Amino acid sequence: MEGLLFVLSGPSGVGKNTVLKEVLAKRPDLTYSISATTRPPRGQEVDGVNYYFLTEEQFLAERQQNGFLEWAEIYGHYYGTPKKQVLALLQKGQHVILDVDIQGAAQIRQNYANAVLIFLYPPSIAELIRRLRERNTEDEEAIRKRLAYIEKELAAVEFYDYVVVNDRLDEACMRVESIINAEEVRVTRGYWKRLLNP
Repeated sequence: MEGLLFVLSGPSGVGKNTVLKEVLAKRPDLTYSISATTRPPRGQEVDGVNYYFLTEEQFLAERQQNGFLEWAEIYGHYYGTPKKQVLALLQKGQHVILDVDIQGAAQIRQNYANAVLIFLYPPSIAELIRRLRERNTEDEEAIRKRLAYIEKELAAVEFYDYVVVNDRLDEACMRVESIINAEEVRVTRGYWKRLLNP
């Protein structure tokens, strides 16, 4: 049986990486798909671990060859999910989770109707701004650009299957895990057939 494709989205600073790290630690059957990007590495980020860091020319060549499951240009940099590795994992029955923005989620919804889209929502805009500043990875101008995009991101929430408010990390992680558990046993996924015909 094919694995499930999960998408986690949300504005910068909402805690996607932290939630993903916690959920992945508890779910060895879930694989995180590493995205490609043209942005420079931040802090201790490592190529092939956090992202595949590509030049713009490399990225555009891969895009031209239809090598991305989804892609988007965000804040002047390209981001995309390499298609081959995700499809190979899904065909082996492995569940895959992606961290993509709203543009990427829309592309995945259009091309992979069974994907499960989860939106991580901030407890408040003020808290989101505080988190962005606390990261110390961007200057005020970059934060202002992100804030301008946040309204668009938050308005896209109704496009998603689930919304999880990340007010308390443990609760947010528990809810994401619960969504994964529920999706595995949905009747529409054929789980009941495997129970009757092992």
